Amino acid sequence: MLLNTLLLIIGFVLLIRGANAFVDGAVALAHRFNIPEIIIGLTVIAMGTSAPESAVSISSALHGAGGVAIGNVLGSNIVNILLILGLSAVITPLHFQKKTILYEIPFVIFIIIVMMWFGVRYGIINRAMAGILLLLFVGFLAYMYRTAKKEIIKSEKEIVSNMSSIKIAAFIILGLAALVFGSDLTVKSATNLAVLLHVPNRIIGLTLVAAGTSLPELVTCIAAARKKRTGLIVGNIIGSNIFNILFVLGLTGLVMPVPFEYAFAMDAAISIVITVLLWLFAIHEQNLTRAEGAVFLLCYAGYIMYLI
Repeated sequence: MLLNTLLLIIGFVLLIRGANAFVDGAVALAHRFNIPEIIIGLTVIAMGTSAPESAVSISSALHGAGGVAIGNVLGSNIVNILLILGLSAVITPLHFQKKTILYEIPFVIFIIIVMMWFGVRYGIINRAMAGILLLLFVGFLAYMYRTAKKEIIKSEKEIVSNMSSIKIAAFIILGLAALVFGSDLTVKSATNLAVLLHVPNRIIGLTLVAAGTSLPELVTCIAAARKKRTGLIVGNIIGSNIFNILFVLGLTGLVMPVPFEYAFAMDAAISIVITVLLWLFAIHEQNLTRAEGAVFLLCYAGYIMYLI
């Protein structure tokens, strides 16, 4: 068991470092070819920061551990709201833009309901359902592009990368290699731990794997909270939750249909409830206060007790 635990930790480290290297290299490559920042943010950065979830979920499905794949997505979304937003709000109150309250948070609720309906009604996320999730993701990207395009400053300066071509290639190639190897190591060690401890894959996915793959978001949001960059925190978490359900689960289901255990219905319901709670908190003066952040942290502690 000690060996599997060590391998799990190594897998998490590879995932995080691989994701960071991939993002840095891809952004530098985009700058080298003068691709606008808005395009980088909507594509490369979004995919890179959720690369650990994508890699782990796809690897889980290919290894027949569908419970880890869906548990990873739902667990990461719960971690993002209750733990990461909660902790960030305790550090500094978070402000929500009006468009986030009117469109983006309700959209998160909608897509969780869609995913839950697919799973409960058919007991699987098959390729057709995965295709629908990916189409919704394309629609979301189009919305984000139109929204962000309105905020582009005409006098935006050209950003030039100082990274050499060899270093860019090394970051991208080694980052992707670390993601692939790290995801495989994480899934295998987590699955072995589940067997040794007689713990269902669902629980492993909702806790260990979800927390591990959400570490990049956690570190980013805490750093942003300390610098009082609250808009970055909110955008990162809401965008990550949308990306996890539509792209990560959609791509996973397209590669290999994923069985949906009935117990996941409760986890999906919890995800809906806490997102609605976030929405209600956001509507109130467009802020998430320290007290409300503390409520989220207590809810997360209660959720872990429920799983145990």
